[in-house]
Amino acid sequence: MRAHRPSLPITLDRTVAGPVYQQIVARLRAAIESGALAPGARLPASRVLATQLGVARGTVETAYALLVGEGTIVARGAAGTLVSPELAGRGAPVAPPLVRRGVVPAPPEPIRPFRMGLPALDAFPRKLWARLAVREARGLAEADLLHPDPLGLPALRTAIASYLGLSRGIQCDAGQVLVTGGFQGGLALIARTLLRQGDRAWVEDPGYFLARDGLLAAGATLVPVPVDAEGMRVADGVAAAAEARLAVVTPTHQSALGVALSLARRLALLAWAEARDGWIVEDDYDGEFRYAGPPLPAMKSLDRAERVIYAGSFSKVLFPGLRLGYLVLPWGLLDRFASASLLLQGGQPELGQRVVAAFMQEGHFARHLRRMRTLYGRRRAAAASALAEAFGPRLQLTLQGGGMHLLARFAGDVPDEELAARAARAGLAPTALSSLRLRTGGDQGLLLGFTNVMEDQALPLARRLAAAVERPGGD
Repeated sequence: MRAHRPSLPITLDRTVAGPVYQQIVARLRAAIESGALAPGARLPASRVLATQLGVARGTVETAYALLVGEGTIVARGAAGTLVSPELAGRGAPVAPPLVRRGVVPAPPEPIRPFRMGLPALDAFPRKLWARLAVREARGLAEADLLHPDPLGLPALRTAIASYLGLSRGIQCDAGQVLVTGGFQGGLALIARTLLRQGDRAWVEDPGYFLARDGLLAAGATLVPVPVDAEGMRVADGVAAAAEARLAVVTPTHQSALGVALSLARRLALLAWAEARDGWIVEDDYDGEFRYAGPPLPAMKSLDRAERVIYAGSFSKVLFPGLRLGYLVLPWGLLDRFASASLLLQGGQPELGQRVVAAFMQEGHFARHLRRMRTLYGRRRAAAASALAEAFGPRLQLTLQGGGMHLLARFAGDVPDEELAARAARAGLAPTALSSLRLRTGGDQGLLLGFTNVMEDQALPLARRLAAAVERPGGD
């Protein structure tokens, strides 16, 4: 007789983005902490649970491996996988709750190859930065130790306005610039200031999952709008929810597919906002990094009706630990946002703003961007060549005009989340395209960050990726 294979009464939320294995980890932890799974209870085999949940077996294996690593479950070979008997009498380990779209706080870890969203930290001018930081710290006066300006340091706001005028075609006054706690801090201000509970907001699908999380946390109702070769399908957004209050878009380099929003669709989006009294949040995702010609002008430069809020960040052009970003606001919104900033964030730390302002005013920022464009162009070419050599015709690589990642599509029918899980077990960190979708379906692939892949390591890492995702037997 076949041995009884237990099943678990858990389900997954397909409306949220992020790795599915993190949802599985959270559901299992919750079942153990509630007592639904007692110490010593046997868990389903990874293949059985994968079938039950409709996911790749590797996704379940990754979840199990994380729980084994923290001591919540134990693997006993032929005896199966059990809830750790040692939890009896003392409860399960307390873990952070699952945040919408699969974001589980984790301690810092080494940068894994192909991870998205990180600049080339090995090329950051740390000595210069340290010198500026020491100088600015020594120059702090007693008044500089008081509460910061909720709009931001005037010198930094002036430097940002000057940079945007030269690089992004945005003619704005320093008075329109509000310094925020990164892009997420800016989006939180926008949502809390402009949205009411239940207001509808267009988001790109696929798109940036933390932007969607921020809107959901503010009580917005998301309207996923498909993306094609010309960017967000504005007509689809109008057809689905013409009355939407807000649209969040990445027009220069779409966050996932890398395409640019066409001029016709930019104009259509601006016309919708003006006619419907809606707002457009322009997330200038990777806008500074273009390898064929100068950076594209921002959509804000076309905004004659003052309906666009431009959102920028220093996370990718400098380093993410800085946690500084900015908004360029229509004049009519400035007072409301100044009040919201005072209430919700109280301004940003003075010293960090002073260092960034000095870095920009003294010309270091412009030189750093030029160096990074050159470096990223070389690293992108090396990564693309290495991937083509390692995979041959089994891989289709999409090279857009800019950005910090490549989109790779693979021959065969293995789900991209399974490919990402296999790569993760090999110490690599690509992102599954399907994990960034709100709706099911659509093409699949892996997003491969190249900015931290050194040229002499590109081919070994590409071969490592090929060995991981194409291992014999698939499962």
